[in-house]
Amino acid sequence: MSLILFKNARLLDPSQSLDQIGDLTIEDGVILSIEPASSSNASSSNTASASGKTIENIVDCTGLALMPGLIDMQVYTGEPGDEHRETLATASLAAAQGGVTTMIVMPNTRPVIDDAALVDFISRRARDTAVVRIHPMAAITKGCDSDQLTEFGLLMEAGAVAFSNGDKAVMNALTMRRAMSYAANFEALIVHHPMDEDLARAGVMHEGELSMRLGLSGIPAAAETVILDRDLRLVELTGARYHLSQISCSDSVSALRLARSRGLQVTSAVSANHLMLNENDVENYRSFAKLNPPLRGETDRMALVDGLADGTIDVVVSGHNPQDADAKRQPFDQAAYGSIGIETLLTSLITLHHAEQLDLLNLLATVTQRPAEILGLNSGTLQPGRPADLALVDLGLPWVVDADFLASKSKNAALDGRRVQGAVIASYVGGKCIFAREDID
Repeated sequence: MSLILFKNARLLDPSQSLDQIGDLTIEDGVILSIEPASSSNASSSNTASASGKTIENIVDCTGLALMPGLIDMQVYTGEPGDEHRETLATASLAAAQGGVTTMIVMPNTRPVIDDAALVDFISRRARDTAVVRIHPMAAITKGCDSDQLTEFGLLMEAGAVAFSNGDKAVMNALTMRRAMSYAANFEALIVHHPMDEDLARAGVMHEGELSMRLGLSGIPAAAETVILDRDLRLVELTGARYHLSQISCSDSVSALRLARSRGLQVTSAVSANHLMLNENDVENYRSFAKLNPPLRGETDRMALVDGLADGTIDVVVSGHNPQDADAKRQPFDQAAYGSIGIETLLTSLITLHHAEQLDLLNLLATVTQRPAEILGLNSGTLQPGRPADLALVDLGLPWVVDADFLASKSKNAALDGRRVQGAVIASYVGGKCIFAREDID
């Protein structure tokens, strides 16, 4: 492969605290060098000469930002079992259009990813059909709903990057303690959805004044914090690595701050939808905004934004959960939970940067550097020698989200109709362009 030069880009890389105009050169799918604009012409020429190759492809990035491709730590697909909702192939196309070059897929498919053969199936299927990198999580317990633990060691050998029951909590405290102790022996990561099924079962949205006015049963914030408080005690008891797949309320942010101050190995994520929306988006019984965990009040949303700004929250995920029209276009209490979002993940962060005056590098770290560190991946950075997984982005381009034009197979976008800012112009995996909004050569 010849050298490819990305010229005059605004280089953004949280792992190097990098925000400058310069050039980036890749060779054979790997980042070769990054140079500031003042010396890039001479350095690029020297690098090309030293390698015995000439730069044949120059991408003019004037006015655009070049950043590491995003890592989305929570993506639900329908494959295997519900391919009518989403396949690995269609999810990867949506990811590419959103600047996501690595997807972590959740295990609660049909069948559940709870043995090594299924982990291997996902990995092979992704290599054959997807345009982005895909890593599977495996289930904590058999079928995601039993008290029998899966074989963590064998699943890790097969390629599982973490263990989760997807959008189901492990309700039995003894089972969770055993899972954490077992995981600690392998230095494995437990990724948990903190939602007490008994408290949440009767509800369909956030419990509060709005749910009363709409006549809908509510899910209290305590349904989340009850499980969170229990799990933090178990982390202290077992020493396990523990990650909260999504939090949604101010009390959870406060509990995490306290846990981190005590030195617990706890990390957490929030979905982009929970940063952009609140319970008012459920008005008019809008089922596209029916999420798990539910959208909370504006006070909770602002607490999540503050937690993101001060580093209490480590990761932002899309929570991409495709549902077909028959499942979503139902009376609100009967509609399925979930929203697509992988294509709007980066756009949501850029919009928050502009609207909330949040530091751009810190925001980008939550979808590049931090997920890579938590999962032990080699991507999420522009450092030389690392894979050339890149996103070329127009940070200022305004647009309106239209679910009908998103690449996902399902169209249940909670952000449908929202005005946002920032758009992906092109995405690259291993130096290969997998999506281009327009001809940029």
